Amino acid sequence: MPVNSESKQWQERPAIAKSQFVMLGSKQQLAKSVTPYLNIGSSSITPVKKVRNLGVIFDSNMTMESQVSSSVKLAIHSLRNLRAIRKYLTTKAAEQLVHAFVTSRIDCCNSLLYGIPMSQVKRLQVVQNAAARLVTYTRKFAHITPVLKSLHWLPVEHRLTYKILLITYRALKFSSPQYISSLLNFRKPGRSGLRSANTSTLIIPKTRRSWGDRAFASAAPRLWNSLPNTLKDCKSVDSFKASLKTYLMGNFN
Repeated sequence: MPVNSESKQWQERPAIAKSQFVMLGSKQQLAKSVTPYLNIGSSSITPVKKVRNLGVIFDSNMTMESQVSSSVKLAIHSLRNLRAIRKYLTTKAAEQLVHAFVTSRIDCCNSLLYGIPMSQVKRLQVVQNAAARLVTYTRKFAHITPVLKSLHWLPVEHRLTYKILLITYRALKFSSPQYISSLLNFRKPGRSGLRSANTSTLIIPKTRRSWGDRAFASAAPRLWNSLPNTLKDCKSVDSFKASLKTYLMGNFN
């Protein structure tokens, strides 16, 4: 079978050409380190400042700034398009389109954004606020909290918490996926007679740096332990999601 020159060139292109690696650390740590090279065969790979893995952009300082910038850019583009046709839409239709094209961008892989600098969270919050104003025809400088509550939208910071806790609930109740559930361990009470023996308290692993606190193995137990037992004892995913949203909605002003 004949092969044209373009496809032949693609097949002969070495896989190493698409390989990248990134060094993770604080700005001070990276400034002190000597830039290494990875030698694979006759090829040498130098580190880059950010890489994309499964659609998520990781930067060397783990601020997730590049990922947030990408989400904000795509969401704003969709908002501009929706603003052009808003007058032809009902409120319900506008909200559905916002969820499809804007909220989905904000929520994409958002469990990885837990614990990032608040300056980055606020950038996503600005986008959500603009979406809420678009749906409800709210003026630009009107107070946004009542608008979000009327739409039953959790603010971005709480959406990150919601996603972590939902993953935690599924991992604890259904042991799925196994690689996630294996990170969670219940605390064994010292005495069975104590009232605390009946609570579902998870062990919080010790961490040495702020990055460690952002890891699921550390963040999930801390958030889970802060929930009331009535929430932890929900019998189904749907009831947990509804109760958790109600709980979090009551905790923001």
